[in-house]
Amino acid sequence: MKQMLKSCTALTLSLGLVAPAFAQEPLKELGKGEGELSIVAWAGYIERGETAKEYDWVTDFEKQTGCKVSVKTAATSDEMVALMNEGGFDLVTASGDASLRLVAGKRVQPINTDLIPSWKTIDERMQNAPWYTVNGVHYGTPYVWGPNVLMYNSEAFKGEAPKSWNVVFEEMNLPDGKSNKGRVQAYDGPIHVADAANYLMAHKPELGIKNPYELNEDQYKAALELLRGQRKLVGRYWHDAMIQIDDFKNEGVVASGSWPFQVNLMEAEKLPIASTIPEEGVTGWADTTMLHADSAHPNCAYMWMEHSLSPKVQGDVSAWFGANPSVGAACKGNALLTDEGCKTNGYEDFDKVKFWKTPVTKCESQGECVPYHRWVSDYIGVIGGR
Repeated sequence: MKQMLKSCTALTLSLGLVAPAFAQEPLKELGKGEGELSIVAWAGYIERGETAKEYDWVTDFEKQTGCKVSVKTAATSDEMVALMNEGGFDLVTASGDASLRLVAGKRVQPINTDLIPSWKTIDERMQNAPWYTVNGVHYGTPYVWGPNVLMYNSEAFKGEAPKSWNVVFEEMNLPDGKSNKGRVQAYDGPIHVADAANYLMAHKPELGIKNPYELNEDQYKAALELLRGQRKLVGRYWHDAMIQIDDFKNEGVVASGSWPFQVNLMEAEKLPIASTIPEEGVTGWADTTMLHADSAHPNCAYMWMEHSLSPKVQGDVSAWFGANPSVGAACKGNALLTDEGCKTNGYEDFDKVKFWKTPVTKCESQGECVPYHRWVSDYIGVIGGR
């Protein structure tokens, strides 16, 4: 809640998404590294072996380039936008609900793909993706992508995966005979409105929702009502992956939307945790490494973007986070991901994931929709019980 309130003011400055992208000139040639590099990233995205020694894609980069990497972990896309607005960082691993805000807010700069030799190896589905490509100009380098899964305690569900998201949206007794009230969580970010809309697409087709990020007033009202009902069930709204893990381990939480990252960590501890993609489908994220408009270390930043596209790094990140690589070659021959890892993580389900994007007033599916600044203020109200 505090994080959302902190970010709200900063967000207002970056929501003018109807404005044309600015035409800043990208770097023309790669120079000598500046000796350091600061990255705003999701938890688990920039590892140097401190959590698990085999997961380290920073140490070799630092040795090869002389660029010392520092990381600021962000828990939500809104926090990432706020941090980039404040400045002082070189790169950010932005999801689709932040990337176009950063472009419109002139917080990131176009990149020169000619300075990234591995660009040509990127999955064709990602090379010109609309969440970071504006008018044919690329504002970043694809990193990894994945679904927002339904994580659950297999003991509470008697070993059978829940088939629907209704276990976190509707009050009910779970297979263990106990109510779900106080035992489920929801994401502490306005983009969670899209999860409610995705649920309504399946269960209230009469609303006519075609895209969970493009809601007219009636559709939006229905989503908020569903979320207000969920508020009575939620024990805690989560945005910190490690706190969510602790809640599942120690606080009796048994079901929540989550990332494969949390699932993998708890499964590695042999805990009764599993995940599923329910019948309604899922939202998801495709993340882009974007360069700050005022980066003080652009050469190191370009070196990192090239490094991030190596099959080894792509495979290691995907294995650690439970994500999918943006470079197809990573799906084979990676010791950590294994040759089955991409299939396990849903690499073939790309077209089934409704990727995060920032809601705007002028939308494709129905002309006029509720913009993101309303999602921000109204979701704060929902969490506050209003």
